[in-house]
Amino acid sequence: MTRRQAKRKTKMRGSRFHGFGNVKNKRGKGCRGGVGRAGLHKHKFSWTTRYNPDYLRADGFVAHTFRDVPTMNLFEVSNLLEKGAMEKKDGKFHFEFKGKILGSGGIRHPIVLKALSWSKIAERKVKESGGELSKLE
Repeated sequence: MTRRQAKRKTKMRGSRFHGFGNVKNKRGKGCRGGVGRAGLHKHKFSWTTRYNPDYLRADGFVAHTFRDVPTMNLFEVSNLLEKGAMEKKDGKFHFEFKGKILGSGGIRHPIVLKALSWSKIAERKVKESGGELSKLE
């Protein structure tokens, strides 16, 4: 006995077009407006500006809104301290990091941190634990 084919759409029963827009849009592939990158400077231009703005940069210029600086959170520094990866001088642990220290997590021991930069929250937490922060040169 041949098996009956299942219904094409079982959801959105109260909807007229079932999420396809116009009636014509669910027939074949004629609703895409071209193949690949066709129409990115014409009828798909609003998509280009929203989802792929780098495609518009024909001159190669990209305005970066962030710097590629390595970051480390305070809980990672604390984990390194507990593993014994830091040396202790004058009753404080010393740690150097060529990047930015962020304030997520906590620190319980006095620590001398040398880094390129740090956040305000990280500075507050380190000073509350009896530590110091200084710029790395």
